[in-house]
Amino acid sequence: MIRQFELVERVKNYDPSVDEDALNRAYVFSMQAHGSQTRASGDPYFSHPLEVAGILTRYRLDGASIVTALLHDTLEDTKVTFDELSHSFGEEVAQLVDGVTKLSQLELQSDQAKQAENFRKLVLAMSRDIRVLLVKLADRLHNMRTLSFIGSVDKRRRIARETMDIYAPLAERIGMNDIKDELQDLSFQELNPEARDSVIKRLGFLREKGGESLIGRILDELKATLAEGGVKADLSGREKTPYSIWRKMQHRQVGFEALSDIMAFRAVVGTVADSYQALGVVHSRYPLVPGRFKDYISTPKPNGYRSLHTGVVGPEGQRIEIQILTREMHDVAERGVAAHWQYKDGSPHPTDGRQYRWLQELLDILESAAGPEEFLEHTKLEMFHDQVFCFSPKGDVYALPQGATPIDFAYAVHSEIGDHCVGAKVNGRMVPLRVALQNGDQVEILTSSKQTPSPEWEQMVVTGKARSRIRRFVHREQQEQYVSLGRDIVAKAAQKEKRELTEAGLQKVLKALHCDRVEDLYAHVGEGLITAREVIEQVYPETKRRLPSLGLGRRRPRGKAGEHAVPIRGLIPGMALHLAKCCYPLPGDRIVGIVSTGKGVTIHTIDCDTLANFSDSPERWLDVAWDVVDGQDSKLVSRLLAVLINEPGSLGDLASVIAKHDGNISNLKFTNRTVDFFDMMVDVEVRDAKHLSTIVAALRAAPAVVSVSRVRQ
Repeated sequence: MIRQFELVERVKNYDPSVDEDALNRAYVFSMQAHGSQTRASGDPYFSHPLEVAGILTRYRLDGASIVTALLHDTLEDTKVTFDELSHSFGEEVAQLVDGVTKLSQLELQSDQAKQAENFRKLVLAMSRDIRVLLVKLADRLHNMRTLSFIGSVDKRRRIARETMDIYAPLAERIGMNDIKDELQDLSFQELNPEARDSVIKRLGFLREKGGESLIGRILDELKATLAEGGVKADLSGREKTPYSIWRKMQHRQVGFEALSDIMAFRAVVGTVADSYQALGVVHSRYPLVPGRFKDYISTPKPNGYRSLHTGVVGPEGQRIEIQILTREMHDVAERGVAAHWQYKDGSPHPTDGRQYRWLQELLDILESAAGPEEFLEHTKLEMFHDQVFCFSPKGDVYALPQGATPIDFAYAVHSEIGDHCVGAKVNGRMVPLRVALQNGDQVEILTSSKQTPSPEWEQMVVTGKARSRIRRFVHREQQEQYVSLGRDIVAKAAQKEKRELTEAGLQKVLKALHCDRVEDLYAHVGEGLITAREVIEQVYPETKRRLPSLGLGRRRPRGKAGEHAVPIRGLIPGMALHLAKCCYPLPGDRIVGIVSTGKGVTIHTIDCDTLANFSDSPERWLDVAWDVVDGQDSKLVSRLLAVLINEPGSLGDLASVIAKHDGNISNLKFTNRTVDFFDMMVDVEVRDAKHLSTIVAALRAAPAVVSVSRVRQ
């Protein structure tokens, strides 16, 4: 155990102005508060906060952080109160201890929802003061080092999985790479011990093959090589952790021998110019491993990390990774976010805010997410991806997960840009919004004030910020459509029954229908959770058992839609209203709605064969009619079956006819082909049924088209 004076001396070595008295008092206060408490290992409990404080001194954390580390378990595990801490050590330390305590209390829950809530609170706490996260990471690191003393296998695995999913990625985000590596490897040891042992055996074989002094011999040759090239550098070398090696093997799907960075060497030079000179010396001497060069100096990582990385076949034919960086960059690589602080009056003052951009992104996701579980899903999704660096037309750099699309880029620039994105230019060329961006792409986002997020975008994006923002918009829009649709359905049903439904009348039946507000009632009707029949029967009990079906029977009269028909608006796939994929209804078609519980209304043409499946459920039928204005403004898809002559140019003729009449082919599939003919399904975007009829007539007149008909199942 670290002795009291040793801890104080460690802090004084890097922060001479630290409040020694506060450190000494916190040491004694914590020891007395924990008293005779012991840990699962049998050690005195006080050894834990002392070790946490010791870990933080490695990163030159300020006095308040060290005091917080010593006291971080006193509120939870002893009789000490918040007021006592505030009185003895000040409001700042008391708030930090309180933040860490609240997180630790939540960790006792193994439920997924509790874990998600824990992470949400962690993000909120560290957004107010990043030191909460620093203390928490040190706390988790020492707990992982002593994890083997916990008897329950399930509890050990839960803690290890939580560490791997949440705390290790967060450590990486703030540049605490040593903590990240150790957390991952300790978790790996618990979650997959067989794989870890296998990697360790392979490393042992490598050492045996090259000798115990292999790293030392490589270091000596690299030093000589750089010196010959006129570069002064301090060099160090190490093996990668077993987990880091195993993850690279899994990610690249290669064997142990194919990895070029099992051994990593770091060359610390004087200036940025020296970094590139050293890179030139290394590349002129040793063969480069293709695809292993990365320039993090010109495009730093989001956590502020800057360095040149290259993979070469180095001394003794060993595939190695070399990192070249300046002393300042080395400091950031070693201490992460703490390297950006200056010490004034015993308090840390960030000198650069760029490394906090990712934290703002987490807060944006938190604001958009529907709940803690969704927030955890989005952030875990984002934190585990390798990154690509893309540029705006102005030259700003944005780090995105691998596989990110222009939509992700748009949301990374600004949420409003993402919401109104209509197209994108990558390196000056128009590209589809679903294309995956590559390292170095310059991306220009095209916007329109009339554009809103599409439900289909959720399947295209990979960043948590974009996905949560899209999902939030779709959910809000869907709820508004459910309310609007439900209001229309109830109003038309009441009109048909010659009854008046007032706001006051509906308020009286909310409890019976399990709703809190009238808007909720309308939403439930629109979503199909309750029917208009139930609403009217609740308001007018005398109508029970005599109220006719509010929908239609299987045989609908051939006249126009009645005055009680509900007008269709907002036909957006995935919202409250859906166009059936069996008959592809269009404005101008005679239609009927089928209410599906929890999904809203699906629109079918009146002669669709699928309707036979609902002939025994007349209460699910809904009289609907096209909204003329909306129908004229929209482009909807209809499906055609076409038979063409099998000769050169036939397909081109079909496409030309459709384009000539202002249609657009959205999908095409061959279903049968013979020597003389081939059959195909063609999905065409049109305005309405009349527009489609014009295209069908023109296709039937084309010499290459044998027959064409509309799909109605």
